[in-house]
Amino acid sequence: MKYKNALPLTAALASLSMLCMPVVAADLLPYQDKNLSAEERVDDLISRMTLREKAGQMSQFVGLEHIKESESKLTAEQLNSSDAHGFYPGLRPADLLAMVEKSEIGSFLHVVNIEEANELQKHAMKSRLGIPLIIGIDAIHGNALVRGATVYPSPISAASSFNLDLVKKSSVETAKEMRANGSHWTFTPNVDVVRDPRWGRVGETFGEDPFLVAKMGVATVEGLQQTDFTGYDKVIANAKHFVGGGDSINGLNIAPLDVSERTLRQDYFPPFKEVLDAGVFTVMAAHNEVNGVPSHGSKFLLTDVLRGEWDFPGFVVSDWLDVDRLKTLHKVVPTHKDAVHLTVDSGMDMNMHGPQFAGPIIELVEEGRLTEARIDASVKPILLAKFRLGLFDNPYVDETLRDKVNFNSEHQQTALAMARESIVLLKNDNNVLPLKNVKNIFVTGPNADAHTTLGDWSLEQPEDNVTTILEGLQQVSGNKIKLDYLDVGKQVKVLSDEQITEAAKRAKSADVSIVVVGENPLRFDNEGKTSGENVARAELDLYGRQLELIKAVHAAGKPVIVVLINGRPISEPWLSENVDAIVEAWEPGSFGGQAVAEILYGKVNPSAKMPISVPYSVGHIQSIYNHKPSTYFKRYVDSPTKNLYEFGFGLSYSTFTYSELSLDKNSINKDGSATVTVKVTNTSDVAGDEVVQLYINDNYSQVTRPVKELKGFKRVSLGANESKKVSFTVTPDLLAYYNLAMQWGVESGDFTLMVGSSSRDSDLKTIQLNVK
Repeated sequence: MKYKNALPLTAALASLSMLCMPVVAADLLPYQDKNLSAEERVDDLISRMTLREKAGQMSQFVGLEHIKESESKLTAEQLNSSDAHGFYPGLRPADLLAMVEKSEIGSFLHVVNIEEANELQKHAMKSRLGIPLIIGIDAIHGNALVRGATVYPSPISAASSFNLDLVKKSSVETAKEMRANGSHWTFTPNVDVVRDPRWGRVGETFGEDPFLVAKMGVATVEGLQQTDFTGYDKVIANAKHFVGGGDSINGLNIAPLDVSERTLRQDYFPPFKEVLDAGVFTVMAAHNEVNGVPSHGSKFLLTDVLRGEWDFPGFVVSDWLDVDRLKTLHKVVPTHKDAVHLTVDSGMDMNMHGPQFAGPIIELVEEGRLTEARIDASVKPILLAKFRLGLFDNPYVDETLRDKVNFNSEHQQTALAMARESIVLLKNDNNVLPLKNVKNIFVTGPNADAHTTLGDWSLEQPEDNVTTILEGLQQVSGNKIKLDYLDVGKQVKVLSDEQITEAAKRAKSADVSIVVVGENPLRFDNEGKTSGENVARAELDLYGRQLELIKAVHAAGKPVIVVLINGRPISEPWLSENVDAIVEAWEPGSFGGQAVAEILYGKVNPSAKMPISVPYSVGHIQSIYNHKPSTYFKRYVDSPTKNLYEFGFGLSYSTFTYSELSLDKNSINKDGSATVTVKVTNTSDVAGDEVVQLYINDNYSQVTRPVKELKGFKRVSLGANESKKVSFTVTPDLLAYYNLAMQWGVESGDFTLMVGSSSRDSDLKTIQLNVK
């Protein structure tokens, strides 16, 4: 394992106070007085600001180094259509720095080094009022856009762990690495509920279930913000994308969402409401349109729901280029100024990214189309965030912190622990795993020695900071096992006849073959990328000739283990029907190779569960477990009417049985509660963890409800032949829904409670609860 010496984080972060503070007059103005509350300081500061300075706070730009890199790599045409690379025609770095000094820019993103962050803040301190910048970054699973950061398993991997404590811990550590590198705000968690696995951003989410997505999102927010994010080791979180990006009409990013208000409120709103209740301070509007209204111009979403119903106190940021798209793509307004008016009037507070925002705001206020009070409402929470983060008192970062905090030993251990608990064993015929009594192992596949384990939202990391699957096997195998590795390159799109023929030949000489396939999510490999942001697929099979490779190896007649590295479900019925074992590794991060190898050899017992269903084919979408009763009343004529793998499913080297399901009371009233308890027994001689899952079903309801809905889960560790009682409290809010009159509440009647190891009927014990 690769460790670096760690400085105690408390000591490292304390050194921030030794840096130079902004120079202020001997007689402090109220907003400069640290003894006043953040709210009092905001009120004083905003009373001193000009309209132009306020509009500047609402404007976010990409970093200077990012612009230089973008212009060096892309043509002007590519830059104009890019959703990842920004530039500003006619504005040079010196022009942007001058705007910073005039408080015409309030925020930057894509700033990935301390030197640039400090340089930008230095220019901000030259402004009339000394208002610091807030710097945002897409730290989706670790601060992975920064070289040398800890890359934790991606969100879909984290969701597979069903371990909220680890998710929170990794988020605490991510916040520390962000602050040590000059960033204060991360655009995560993505609490979209995924209903279409063709979508490229599945790996950035927590899966298909609103309950699981919400709990994972809350754990992320709690770790990043730690209540009100006051201090120098915390950051602001961002709930995105409001709303429905994971259920576009065709699986493509930005494509429309068209669903009922009932579906919005029942399925897509709850995770956002829960992370708001947990204190998330920013929300990002979705690229898409919702029922014909672009999210960026929806007063219903951004004002009526967010602020009117949910009392959201923070600020809303646009997504990349989406304000202008109100005119250019959605065509709901004829001019750019009208687009700015529509989005701000609807509830938008900050524009990501670009210079064509502040000017129109000033004009709109001068014309009377927007009030300055409306602008103040946007600026106040932005300033409040900067005060709470401590930026007014010290906007700089100690450049010596970076190497002491990034990828330190504590963070490495967390990343490894998460990887171990996020890898799902999907198939294990004849107990081919864990590997025992083997001397010769053949290893191949485009993902066997690739950094694809890092997932999307990661830039290139040092070789020594990434353990590939091959490296993990080499570490864990020891000297007694021979590993025969066939290098077929690192591109899932490219496999040759010669490589496939050679793989078939070498598999014959092995005791077992391990083939590592899947997807390429790496955003620094634009040509090879097959998943991630804006990379949807029309199919869900293995890309290119990867299945041919597996079939050729399988034809050797020796056991075959397939390891999947992927950010979305892969639908390959042939694999499920023919190979001996399938390991769903998802995108396991910096130490993914070690974790996979430890599971293959049995040094770690797999315990993860699927956070999303795997459809039999693309034609089986929508394939969610929490479907309505009539969904499968009829059958397909040309294909099995089933999923390959169900939500909540995952195998272990242990065996578990469920028994003695009971309720402490069989009936409750609408403000009561009941406790359901089950006995879980490890019936094997291998210690292991089980994820116990609670589902409910309303037996009869005014409006149709899903056949089952997840309402609780607990990880439990069981020694060999050990039993434990696991209990869940069932409260009315777990049983409630929107009735025929769109009123939230619990209906009288019988509910079926289901407890077990997955959402499959065969894995669940049932008991009835009556609500009076």
